[in-house]
Amino acid sequence: MSPTITQRRWALYTLFFLPGLSMASWVTRTPAIRDLLEATPAKMGLVLFGLSVGSMLGIIFSGKLVARFAARPVIRTGSAAVIASMPLIGISAHFQLEWCVAAGLFLFGAGMGSAEVGMNVEGAEIERLTKKPFLASLHGFFSLGTVIGASAGIIFTSIAFPVLWHLVFSGLLSLALFLYVIRYLPQGTGKIDRSCTEESASPSAAKLWTDPRLLLIGFIVLAMALAEGSANDWLPLVMVDGHGFDPAAGSLIFTGFALAMTIGRFCGGWFIGRFGASRTFAVSAFLGALGLAGVIFLNNPVLAGAAVILWGIGTSLAFPLAISAAGASGADPAGRVAVAATIGYIAFLVGPPLLGFIGNEFGLRQALHLPLGFVIVAMFFSSAVAERKIKLERVSDGPELESDARH
Repeated sequence: MSPTITQRRWALYTLFFLPGLSMASWVTRTPAIRDLLEATPAKMGLVLFGLSVGSMLGIIFSGKLVARFAARPVIRTGSAAVIASMPLIGISAHFQLEWCVAAGLFLFGAGMGSAEVGMNVEGAEIERLTKKPFLASLHGFFSLGTVIGASAGIIFTSIAFPVLWHLVFSGLLSLALFLYVIRYLPQGTGKIDRSCTEESASPSAAKLWTDPRLLLIGFIVLAMALAEGSANDWLPLVMVDGHGFDPAAGSLIFTGFALAMTIGRFCGGWFIGRFGASRTFAVSAFLGALGLAGVIFLNNPVLAGAAVILWGIGTSLAFPLAISAAGASGADPAGRVAVAATIGYIAFLVGPPLLGFIGNEFGLRQALHLPLGFVIVAMFFSSAVAERKIKLERVSDGPELESDARH
């Protein structure tokens, strides 16, 4: 039997929770991993480059994979890669194999990048069917995963628990949850009818890359992904090296960032419904810029730590709002989500090593000028994520026919 809408929602919530849990598990241990590898900021940037390349490749190919095989197999394969990456990173860091750590991050990035496109396609389909906001709360479960993962990371960091066993346990927990919920995703979502020829499909795909609004949405995704990714990659080290916190406190501040994002995303649906996507995005981007500026310019560690909360709240809704706008901007939602996400993931490709090299020369706090500038520019293009009148089909909380689950 086809899964119900409720089953689909909770399966996606859980599957979005898992990469958040995994990401926070290793992000909170980056100071320990850095020390194990005896890495400079520049060398850590190169290690993180594995994550960037993997994310980019996962995003680039995910749109075509979803169109050919549907979202479910792409989500299943990508999630499995995320789960496998955790013990690989832990073992590699334990034995001081920096290139193997980079390989583990590559696997994580490729898995998360591909699975995320598939899950956003599934989420956009649920929005279409229910005629209700869903992507903000869906991304909220990613943030909830980061909160729980970061909280565990704080405890493990404070008691000097080995990175190896921390990441192995994270992988085992993710595996158990994954095996339980993957069956509740339907077959066929996002799959394109193969009755159309490859020749007729190709021009349509090429046209997406010349759609001005879609490209502008892609830039917004890039700017906000850079702001969010900068925290995911560097925030504990920024607070340790730039503001004098110890590693446990740096992890605690990252947890505050993740908690702020979680609250913003779970409360975001009300603000979007009340004020609209464009206004909500503009205010969010302003708060994000204010938080980043506080971390850069405030010399008081307590105030800088408080500014991280604004950074988290400000960036919480921007990514899901832009992805939702991309999927609703025209025909072929899977392709549109993939295009916007591909542009956005350039931030994950060049961001970590670029910030690492800037931080090596001028300090990590000064390196944050780069995401701050992008967020300020994106704020002035908030009209690109405004709602468009699109005919949606309302369905009950019951099984859907397979044909209703396809774009």
